[in-house]
Amino acid sequence: MKKASIALSAILLLSGMLAGCGGDEAKTEGSSAAQATLKDGKYDPPITITIAKQQDENAGKYLEGESLNDNVLTRWGKENLGIDIQTTLLGGDASQYNTKLRLALTGSEKLPDVVPVYDTALASDLIQSGQVKEIGEDIKNYMPERLKDIYKQFPTTFNPVVSDGKVYGMAIAPNLTEGEVMLIRQDWLDKLNLKAPTTIEEFEQVIAAFTEQDPDGNGKPDTYGFTFSGKDSYNTGWVSDPVMIFSAYTGKHLPGSWLEENGTLSYGSVADGNKEALAKLRDWYSKGYLNKELATQGAWDALADFTEGKAGIIVGRPWLYGSVKDVEKNVAGAVIKVYPTINGVDGDKTYQSGQLNDGVFMFNKDFNNMEAFFLYYDKLYDAAFGTGDFTYGYAQGYDYDIVNEEVTFDPTRFNTPLTEVQGVGKMAFTKNTPSVDGAGKSFYDLANGASMDNGVLMRSNALDQTMKEGYVISYENSDVLLPSAFNGPPTKTMQNSWAQLTTMEKEVFTKIIYSDEPLEAYDDFVKQWHDKGGEQITKEVNEWYADANKVDFMSQMGLK
Repeated sequence: MKKASIALSAILLLSGMLAGCGGDEAKTEGSSAAQATLKDGKYDPPITITIAKQQDENAGKYLEGESLNDNVLTRWGKENLGIDIQTTLLGGDASQYNTKLRLALTGSEKLPDVVPVYDTALASDLIQSGQVKEIGEDIKNYMPERLKDIYKQFPTTFNPVVSDGKVYGMAIAPNLTEGEVMLIRQDWLDKLNLKAPTTIEEFEQVIAAFTEQDPDGNGKPDTYGFTFSGKDSYNTGWVSDPVMIFSAYTGKHLPGSWLEENGTLSYGSVADGNKEALAKLRDWYSKGYLNKELATQGAWDALADFTEGKAGIIVGRPWLYGSVKDVEKNVAGAVIKVYPTINGVDGDKTYQSGQLNDGVFMFNKDFNNMEAFFLYYDKLYDAAFGTGDFTYGYAQGYDYDIVNEEVTFDPTRFNTPLTEVQGVGKMAFTKNTPSVDGAGKSFYDLANGASMDNGVLMRSNALDQTMKEGYVISYENSDVLLPSAFNGPPTKTMQNSWAQLTTMEKEVFTKIIYSDEPLEAYDDFVKQWHDKGGEQITKEVNEWYADANKVDFMSQMGLK
């Protein structure tokens, strides 16, 4: 209780820091705002900042009468800051968005002022094109102190945008995201007199029973143990993830990820233990314990069987409960509980891929309103701290409401009821609401008696109990989250060979699990991986790592 209070006091103290974007009255830089001044935190006359946006998550989710460039958040920016945010380059899914940005490099599209980039190869190409600006001095001069305090914690997030010691961008809302938990049909465990598994042996016993002992009681062999996705990789990092099975045998060496040990980086998919993990998955697949279509199911597809009451276990981040909880309404007696992921064969915890940011911000070389950008960006963080204009959320009647003097996050109880809350945070150029909650600190504080005296804690407390329990587990086990040690642009050999190597990896892993190839095919894969470019790539990745740690660019930006 005392620790929670101290932590909350620290958060409130930090959130009370003034966003130092110059004085009360300062000239703006760019020609578009040459006559505008910043007075009392607002530009007069207003200035416009153009952005690019990958909008697949938010398409069509505006209230009637609102749109991409005219909604509750864009209006707030104009009315309160004198900043008009206009999307001038819009992409749907990741592929379409990247295509549009590449067209901008050729002059077919105009590059906006602010460019979110989610692909390290594209970030490198933008730097090489000369069309994005170096922002080290802008960060030093204009980034507010509370943002500097955040970015100081995540120095590696600058790696994709550093070239020759210069910084050409910055992470979008850096924060260690929540870890994954096991979601299990508790009613199935209870019916079969089983406990939640904590080891690989116990996990096998449970998924065998879920497959063979008719846990739903309908007299049909139509259930199985564990659903996950193998379509894109065997380490999704967020939902429908089988990575804990690999980590049970490989420890910190995760498929598709680079691990640093003693200053050296190595690739997880060719590490010792993968063969044993594949052998186990192969055995389970042959016995029907896994979803039969795992090789063709994406992450969202693989959760369908759990939601429909066919599968008993799925792994994902705590919010996954909100996407699968319909099974509790649609299947009589269904109950979901959350548990930590299992331990490895050595008794240690299993590890997961950690995520520190979702893309990077880059800026048009001709953009001269970085001070205004930082003012706007810092204000968006009020939602993360529960302060300022965004104490409870971004907009009353959209993502929260006050009914009979009580704050509610239940859209059906709003003064004008909604079927779901409006994702105002997804309307921002961050694409998601910024967070400083780490792997779930607010939930941990609540579970340990913290009082709900700020909007962040109130919002966390409003979630489903099962989801809250998942976040507590996530926070308590945040030491298992391992961000990939390599997050730079593709190396020279990667540009020519990486697609072939990753395709080979996925195909071999899948064929072994399906018993289309013998287990020994893994040994051949490892040899071919090294021979067909993997060895040279490992050398280049380590050279990149050594080079990335040469220049103290954090000090240059005033972030140390």
